[in-house]
Amino acid sequence: MIERKVTLALLLAVAIQTGGALMWAGAAAERISVLEQSAEQARPVAERLARVEAELEAMRAQLDRIENKVERL
Repeated sequence: MIERKVTLALLLAVAIQTGGALMWAGAAAERISVLEQSAEQARPVAERLARVEAELEAMRAQLDRIENKVERL
């Protein structure tokens, strides 16, 4: 049979576990906030990188055309 009285140690253990869970949740929220900020800062860099890649592909195509013309000479 289970005893129905709650001891002070059990209440203290539950309080400590609850405090630990709240601290963990707060730390996780802070990490998420930092990651969101760094992602926001990286967005312009990603857009610039996409433009540079597109320009590089255009230059490669132009270089291929030049090489083909030179080979025909």
